[in-house]
Amino acid sequence: MKVRLNETTELAPGTGLNFLVLSAHDFRSPRKANIHFISQQLAKRGQVRFFSLRFSQLSRFTSDPRLALAARANRIERHEQVDCYLWKTMIHPFNTRRRWLRVAETVMYQWYRLTASPVLREWIRDADVILFESGIAPLFFDLAKSLNPTARTLYIASDDLDTIGVASFVKRAFQRAAPRFSQIRLPSASLAHSIPSTENLRLIPHGIDHRLAEGASPSPYGGGVHAVSVGSMLFDPLFFVEASRRFPDVHFHIIGCGQPAHPGYGSNVTVYGEMPHQETVNWIRHADIGIAPYQSEQVPAYLADTSMKLIQYDFLGVPAVCPTAVVGDYASRFGYRPGDGDSIDAAVRKALEAPRGPSRRHLDWSEVTDRLLVPERFEDTEIRL
Repeated sequence: MKVRLNETTELAPGTGLNFLVLSAHDFRSPRKANIHFISQQLAKRGQVRFFSLRFSQLSRFTSDPRLALAARANRIERHEQVDCYLWKTMIHPFNTRRRWLRVAETVMYQWYRLTASPVLREWIRDADVILFESGIAPLFFDLAKSLNPTARTLYIASDDLDTIGVASFVKRAFQRAAPRFSQIRLPSASLAHSIPSTENLRLIPHGIDHRLAEGASPSPYGGGVHAVSVGSMLFDPLFFVEASRRFPDVHFHIIGCGQPAHPGYGSNVTVYGEMPHQETVNWIRHADIGIAPYQSEQVPAYLADTSMKLIQYDFLGVPAVCPTAVVGDYASRFGYRPGDGDSIDAAVRKALEAPRGPSRRHLDWSEVTDRLLVPERFEDTEIRL
């Protein structure tokens, strides 16, 4: 008998709910996104199955962070109380970005949907709650409704579909499904304009593990002034070409940008590969300032609320430098215009002079997950359009 969610549902650990997460991430990956932390919390409340999509032989050419898991694809593996399955196919559909290839692109997506893994079908049938992360996951909404019409369906809008370059076929699938989702979670009210429904929208920001602020850990830095950048999204190496020249006494540390060192970097720039999340947090905690070097001033406004690196910087009390478009209403951020050396100079100087400390209280992931499951209990989930 399936468990139904309502305002009286007990959300404490051990509720026995069966959750299915559909995502282009993999729960076992060292790089963590919000869907990983949500899944960890769901695992405290019931059984979680994490089905990873859009992985194939083509992934070798895209620097897919799941490549290290390729040998473990197409088999169920339990990891940290979560059942994981990385569905690997010969090829996977992708946005060709060519109008003259649109027909072939459509055929690829149709084929991918029609040949859904038997494991996915089985896990859909067993689920009480199905979470679809923004991206390719909504492609399987109709399949989920046909196999399990009573399951609650939650859309996790991590990004705007245009921003992440989702193919037209997938966007149309989401537009058709949007009014039929049980709930659409938006981490920023700025995303509401991109959703073709209004009645099922809920505002639930990204969370953070409050334990990150606890305890002491040794600094990974030597003496001097240190600035850190983490992650690869919209990474702009030219920021560091400019900043390293203007601030020779600041050591810039670039973690997990997915690019080799730019030839224009000064000797005060060090590039590192991917790090485990906890290790990355330690580099943030002890930095003098954090950098979010997004490529363009035209970055979407919702990143002010959804950028995990900026959230971590603020929570850990580290002043941040970022494009003015994503400063938002955070007093701990200092904006610059990408490509404008003088504005980069001014932003870095202001950040270096700023006091340390968070600008607001951030929800922890347990509070976020409670709001996902029973948003009716929380007034702060309402979106007023």
